[in-house]
Amino acid sequence: MRRPRERDLAPIGCAPRDVTPAPARPRLSHGGMAEPGRGPSGGEEEEEEQGRRKKKKGEPGSEEGEAAPAPKKRRVAAGERYVPPPRKLSTGVSFGAAHFAETSYYFEGGLRKVRPYYFDFCTYCKGRWVGRSLLHVFSTEFRAQPLAYYRAAARAGRLRLNEEPVRDLDIVLKNNDFLRNTVHRHEPPVTAQPIRILVEDEEVVVVDKPSSLPVHPCGRFRHNTVIFILGKEHDLKELHTVHRLDRMTSGVLMFAKTAEVSKRLDEQVRERQLEKEYVCRVAGQFPADEVVCEEPILVVSYKVGVCRVDPRGKPCTTVFQRLSYNGRSSVVRCLPRTGRTHQIRVHLQYLGHPIVNDPIYNTEAWGPDRGKGGSIHKTDEELLKALVEEHRAKQSLDILGISEEDVNGSAGNEDSGKSRDCTEPAGADAVNENSRPAQDTEAPKGTDTAASLLNSGSNLETLEINKDLGSCESRGRQEGEKGSEEKDPLCVECKMTRRDPSPKELVMYLHALRYKGAEFEYCSKMPEWAMADWEE
Repeated sequence: MRRPRERDLAPIGCAPRDVTPAPARPRLSHGGMAEPGRGPSGGEEEEEEQGRRKKKKGEPGSEEGEAAPAPKKRRVAAGERYVPPPRKLSTGVSFGAAHFAETSYYFEGGLRKVRPYYFDFCTYCKGRWVGRSLLHVFSTEFRAQPLAYYRAAARAGRLRLNEEPVRDLDIVLKNNDFLRNTVHRHEPPVTAQPIRILVEDEEVVVVDKPSSLPVHPCGRFRHNTVIFILGKEHDLKELHTVHRLDRMTSGVLMFAKTAEVSKRLDEQVRERQLEKEYVCRVAGQFPADEVVCEEPILVVSYKVGVCRVDPRGKPCTTVFQRLSYNGRSSVVRCLPRTGRTHQIRVHLQYLGHPIVNDPIYNTEAWGPDRGKGGSIHKTDEELLKALVEEHRAKQSLDILGISEEDVNGSAGNEDSGKSRDCTEPAGADAVNENSRPAQDTEAPKGTDTAASLLNSGSNLETLEINKDLGSCESRGRQEGEKGSEEKDPLCVECKMTRRDPSPKELVMYLHALRYKGAEFEYCSKMPEWAMADWEE
């Protein structure tokens, strides 16, 4: 599983790749991002071993608070803009009461939904941005919104540079500049099925994770994640991720309560002393004899979350054993010996028996054979485009963890005067990201949804600065649930109507049944769809 990149400034889902490293400075993570001066208590936005990577820093996608107060300003020459030095970040798990109180849940139609809320995306100036204007950075690297949006956001006081309101987007960026973008954030719905706690003691928490829930904040998800639900509804905080499950995979998920326990379990993970057992329902009659698949797997897209068998991929092994067959589909036990992204799903597709309702690997986008034997006959770009278009037609882009704005973000921006491929992170080239997350997929002509919606219903170019818009962040926090239900005049999502997925669409027939270590073994119940006599 990849290490998610930070998400900088973009309103939910626009994360340019850092090409030119800036001088050393504290690094912020952006599923929830560090916010200078707030000092979160103790302690990313899409999926490779982020939990293991952040054991000493805190939870995956964690928000690291600033410990030290801002130093006194140094004297600067007349006309020179002062840039404060980077602040030191405190270590430890940092999701606390303040973060959990950002918004609340409500339940509707078998779905858990999050009330929209105001949220800060923060970043230090990238090395390649130094000497460029903020307007140029927005027009070339953050194109999920038209420039009219950023101008209106600046007038409303939502863009801040070194904690000072940005008055002019032509301001030239300097090294160590700290940028904050306040957005009105919407999250996709997830299943209303509750998280069932299997075991809780002084060392670990083990839960039965429902399908459709990400483990930790990533992409468009923050509050609709296991970490946040456990903190908000079960008062389980400062948890350390031992391993993770894909968003659409259900089953046994384990957290450590302390750094010491986390370190001990992490050593077992590195030494491959832990055994994982999954169960799934696949298409067709799976072979009765044990099947071992050792095909290497390559990541095609981190952003969309797509992999395939490829000789250039990482080596991996999965053992499969058929448990039952009902005449149309088979229940199969899966024993992964390695832990690659989507390993079980990709190997089953390669064997010609994809998971029955897999929204990625059992679709027409893979061609008539649906990827069997690695037969695709498409380039990676063509595959991703076909997959996105198939889900767009079904109004199910949320299943891929992306939004219409992500798809439309690479469309040309008339206001910028730049071509679509003017920078590497934006445009068609971003669809092929074997070694990095994509920024946006290419949009068909005439589908610049963000631009059309922002220019209808409210004229962003003529919005004036006013107290209500300028204080959106504090208003949302003060009024809490009531404030979060208000429509935001700058928010594209507030003007859009989306089809809710059905609870059935949010369940994939892949379940983590057992997790076993040297001194423990945790199991969940066999899901209903895995019963031998089950019929859809």
